[in-house]
Amino acid sequence: MASIRWVGFDGDDTLWRSEDYYRQAEADFEAILGHYVDLADAGMHRQLLEVERRNLKIFGYGVKGMTLSMLETAIQVTGERISARDLHRVIEIGRATLQHPVDLLPGIRDAVERIAADHEIVLITKGDLFHQEAKIAQSGLADLFHRIEVVSEKDEATYARVLRELDVMPSGFAMVGNSLRSDIEPVLGLGGWGIHMPYHVTWALEAEHGVAADAPRLHVVEDASGLAAAVARIEATPEA
Repeated sequence: MASIRWVGFDGDDTLWRSEDYYRQAEADFEAILGHYVDLADAGMHRQLLEVERRNLKIFGYGVKGMTLSMLETAIQVTGERISARDLHRVIEIGRATLQHPVDLLPGIRDAVERIAADHEIVLITKGDLFHQEAKIAQSGLADLFHRIEVVSEKDEATYARVLRELDVMPSGFAMVGNSLRSDIEPVLGLGGWGIHMPYHVTWALEAEHGVAADAPRLHVVEDASGLAAAVARIEATPEA
């Protein structure tokens, strides 16, 4: 039987809502630029995504990187015609997104408590350090975790480092998250287990992954109510 020692949890869109606020920020951004250009002709969504992709290794993930990418995109697509007033409005969109409330997903506290009763649990979340720390504190969940990791990227190297520090083999680790790219694929690649809990909306860059629907160490749940049972199913799986 598989023996799971540690269970990892993602933060954004796994424990609390996040992408909804980014989508609203993009809608507000496009409303501003709609006064300067035809949004469809400008391919606004595509251009912003390209700028965000290019800037990830410079600004990292999170609202601050998004805001800087919005400013750059606004200047580009308007041919530098955008006013200082409207650039300031873009900054205010970023400020408002940083201050959004922390809204836990339904049933997530109960699910985390149930899993923590039998396993050591670690929160592994990526993004801006200040923003992630603020959300963790406001969530009211911090005391449930035995360890909290705020990382700049979630790839195999990052997970391998965390697992070494936890002194656990990949086969004894299961990761819960909404992103196949960041939460599941790297862990499966190391030989760990993935529990995918899809969110109703996913950032385009997080939708790029190579996880097969029938991956042998992948379990999928509809919502938080299925998480504890998924861990139990993994532990009932005969070792290969």
